[in-house]
Amino acid sequence: MLTVKDHNERAAAAYAAVLGQCWIEALKDGRHVLIRPLEEKDREREYAFIKRLSPESRHMRFLAQISEPGTAMLNQLMDTDNKNRVAYIALVHENGQLIEIGISRYSATGEHECECAVTVADDWKHLGLGALLMEHLIKTARKNDFRQMYSVDAASNAPMRDLAKALGFDTHNDPDDTRQVIHRLYL
Repeated sequence: MLTVKDHNERAAAAYAAVLGQCWIEALKDGRHVLIRPLEEKDREREYAFIKRLSPESRHMRFLAQISEPGTAMLNQLMDTDNKNRVAYIALVHENGQLIEIGISRYSATGEHECECAVTVADDWKHLGLGALLMEHLIKTARKNDFRQMYSVDAASNAPMRDLAKALGFDTHNDPDDTRQVIHRLYL
């Protein structure tokens, strides 16, 4: 097992080779991850990431039970324009490769409103990655003149409820579905 120092030293060269907008962030345990905008070249990473999620995590992300993402779903997840549809991917250096361990995204639902979501790999939860991904997403939504951001989640999703509260979202029951809640942040 690598120490945090060894992990960060091995990852440094891989992270330095990434071109374009990116951030190297420290998790609560000290390990570094790379966060950057999702790109078309991440299609296989995104597919593998979803496949590695536990059935419970996939259900919480999609509010439905799916075994694997179909082509149409993957196309929709990969569709970004850096203004109305934005996604940030978190990558970690593992065995000589950059592996996706989390993603946050928003999509405009109105002129000044967007729906957001965040998903973190099961082995990387409780390390602050969800908050880091959401902080980048919130900053971008503000820069792109959105005034509200919201997320529809399962009422039973306590980790998302805690994250939403920590980020300043208000949470209310979904009036159309008692099994869901709506987290809303006024930007």
